[in-house]
Amino acid sequence: MSSKERFVGTVSRGIRCPIIRQGDDIAAIVAQSVLNAAEGEGFALRERDVIAITESVVARAQGNYAGVDAIAEDVRAKLGGGTVGVIFPILSRNRFAILLRGIARGCKKVVIMLSYPSDEVGNALVTLDQVDAAGVNPYSDVLSAERFRELFGEPKHEFTGVNYVDYYASLVREEGAEAEIVFANQAKTILDYTDCVLACDIHTRARTKRLLKAAGARIVCGLDEILTAPVNGSGCNEEYGLLGSNKSTEDTVKLFPRNCRPVVEEVQKRILDATGKHVEVMIYGDGAFKDPQGKIWELADPVTSPAYTDGLIGTPNELKLKYLADDKYKALSGEALKNAISDDIRAKQGELVGKMASEGTTPRRLTDLIASLCDLTSGSGDKGTPVVLVQGYFDNYTN
Repeated sequence: MSSKERFVGTVSRGIRCPIIRQGDDIAAIVAQSVLNAAEGEGFALRERDVIAITESVVARAQGNYAGVDAIAEDVRAKLGGGTVGVIFPILSRNRFAILLRGIARGCKKVVIMLSYPSDEVGNALVTLDQVDAAGVNPYSDVLSAERFRELFGEPKHEFTGVNYVDYYASLVREEGAEAEIVFANQAKTILDYTDCVLACDIHTRARTKRLLKAAGARIVCGLDEILTAPVNGSGCNEEYGLLGSNKSTEDTVKLFPRNCRPVVEEVQKRILDATGKHVEVMIYGDGAFKDPQGKIWELADPVTSPAYTDGLIGTPNELKLKYLADDKYKALSGEALKNAISDDIRAKQGELVGKMASEGTTPRRLTDLIASLCDLTSGSGDKGTPVVLVQGYFDNYTN
């Protein structure tokens, strides 16, 4: 056995950092925090380690915040300030409640059209079994708030205990606007109520806007088109607007970070200067995975990673060890099996898509996979580890 043989593959470490404030040099803090962790915990940085930074601390350092008034002003300017259809929002106090306050403050009436039985990311209003029992076809049937209550009562979110139907209506009314709620899954349904529409879906927004425009909507706007530029000194995001924002205070949201490429490149440079090691760096938001109990798909950000260094472009190129061991080399064992599999890995082709030896591997983007790992490592609560160091991710059985 070689003295240099490694017995551990991928390792994911949460890295503790100081509390980040507006104006802080985020790249310097991240790089130094990783170096401090390596020294304090007795490990060394290696080539192609991945340093991942949660998007929230980057946005905080940038001071990328916006208040309800800024949202209201932009909504009023872009949608006219009359009756606005707000369609397909997700059910979230953190993600959408403050945005809805701003939208309502910029309108006279808000018609909220909720998808059912669940929102885009899987938060359920009702279950599919309840829909089946009620004899409702969610693909075609449009339900008023009254009819929804007749069929399903006053459902509350499984995890939060919030009745989002009442909650969203009350937020609109508290801002002095009239509120109406309907339930439908066809985007064009909203045109029976108003021809000015704000599409609030995340990953399906391009299709929703296309369908609305084709159906004759007069004004169509998405959350990604609100606050694409500063309003009265507010933050903004040129690419994603309000998408990816989170509640900061009762009247303020933290926006998705902007202009992130210089941050990842600066962290990469600082680590190279300090250690001589070329690491990869990314900024990550939500992971992309589904909770098996609540059926919630975690990804409420527009992307898992708004910026990353070039070494993270692409997808894994891996062989399936189970196939090699159980099929191709089923007659071998011990050192002979190890050597045969190692030889195949070393000789593997650059592109394995469609090849039997790669069947069952995950052809997802590296940034999506690593962001999911990092999101689970850092958590969203009080762990105090907004940076994650991933080591050995690009290793394989031969390393």
